[in-house]
Amino acid sequence: MSNRQTKTDVILIGAGVMSATLGSLLKELAPDWDIKVFEKLANAGEESSNEWNNAGTGHSALCELNYTTEKSDGSIDISKAITINEQFQLSRQLWSYLVNSGLIHDPENFIMPLPHMSYVQGEQNVNFLKKRYEALSSNPLFQGMEFSDDPEKLKDWIPLIMDGRTSNDPIAATKIDSGTDVNFGALTRMLFDHLESNNVEINYQHSVEDIKRTSDGSWEVKVQDVVSGKIEYHTAKFVFIGGGGGSLPLLQKTGIPESKHIGGFPVSGLFMVCNNPEVVGQHHAKVYGKAKVGAPPMSVPHLDTRYIDDKKTLLFGPFAGFSPKFLKTGSNFDLIGSVKPNNVFTMLAAGAKNLPLTKYLIQQLLLSKEQRMEELREFVPNAKSEDWDLVVAGQRVQVIKDTDEGGKGTLQFGTEVVSAADGSVAALLGASPGASTAVHVMLDVINRCFPQHLKEWEPKIKEMIPSYGVSLVDNPELFKDIHSSTAQTLGLRENLPEQS
Repeated sequence: MSNRQTKTDVILIGAGVMSATLGSLLKELAPDWDIKVFEKLANAGEESSNEWNNAGTGHSALCELNYTTEKSDGSIDISKAITINEQFQLSRQLWSYLVNSGLIHDPENFIMPLPHMSYVQGEQNVNFLKKRYEALSSNPLFQGMEFSDDPEKLKDWIPLIMDGRTSNDPIAATKIDSGTDVNFGALTRMLFDHLESNNVEINYQHSVEDIKRTSDGSWEVKVQDVVSGKIEYHTAKFVFIGGGGGSLPLLQKTGIPESKHIGGFPVSGLFMVCNNPEVVGQHHAKVYGKAKVGAPPMSVPHLDTRYIDDKKTLLFGPFAGFSPKFLKTGSNFDLIGSVKPNNVFTMLAAGAKNLPLTKYLIQQLLLSKEQRMEELREFVPNAKSEDWDLVVAGQRVQVIKDTDEGGKGTLQFGTEVVSAADGSVAALLGASPGASTAVHVMLDVINRCFPQHLKEWEPKIKEMIPSYGVSLVDNPELFKDIHSSTAQTLGLRENLPEQS
């Protein structure tokens, strides 16, 4: 039997939240385009997007201390926090549009209101948190944030964290009720159900083996059916590579100049999950602490209420670790295989620069359960070993590239789009804030890759995302309207900030 060969408009590689978001946007903007999806695993949202493989924080910089830095003059720079919050608002708007249009249903299955809190110990950190609170709370995007360093008030906010606390160190927390817990796995599956019912061809258990340019400038994608072993060839004018940690090797196969001098540094994650409903019931928030000195930003400790499989759970982590795999289901040769002549010096420079990080990750990997419990007890003093189990979370691949500021082999802690100059192929690399900002990131892909359609698409984009192209921080009234209407559509009524 001959190999299947087809032509299509758009190929999306990877059935995660990024492809789901891009597919959903394109389906509204260009309903007659043919879209095909290839996913190596048997279902959508099984790798980085899966609810057990990420923190589920609707990242809006309400509680993550690494998005607000202290400048040398002691003032707090909140520019990154504003950017990330605005990006999350775009996600809320698209999800609301899809719910209002009847394209996805039951938003409570993927998003829940949940207070976001920051929690610190020690005089210096308490001073930092107070300054951060003062800088943020006067901003319309962070309205409704409260600060307290009163132990009695904190017992009310975070009983589980305060119970049994003996240290006399000063402590403080901020709390804002407009935070969310997002089940990105459930959202991804919902979006793919919607796409499938709208004539998007989704091929599960199909592994993309190669991507090559054809003579007419299209891309030919070589795909293997994992079950039968058959090879198929599909060509498209536009290919998006959204395969989580697996994106880098595929991007390298395209050979585009933009794919050179980029490497990937895999970091594995572990969480402790509480199996005692009585303990779970005593905590209701996502509480983010401060990373230890010398620890990377992805290791900020947090104690999170989560809604997974219709029940409330409690997770603590993440404990970072090192594995040479680029995906949880990947191969131990992923890291070695990603080293190419064009990025070997970038990779070596990154290795030399990040020896402390590598050492830190290996130490984390070697922690015993009891050592992990000790870290948890800094948050939950009375935590008992038998109440907590270890869960292996997803793999993250941090981008390594040469930058003007950092020089050769600089490790990037963020989400990055790499696209060809002609916009015919784009790949998503990197890690957090990732899924939370998927809509912003995919609008960036659309801007880069379909500039010729933007004029005709803009009215529809604005219908889906009313704040598209507008700064919410400069338009507080618009922010208030959007925040309130999306909260209503998504069932987040209880987390509207008090109007001052």
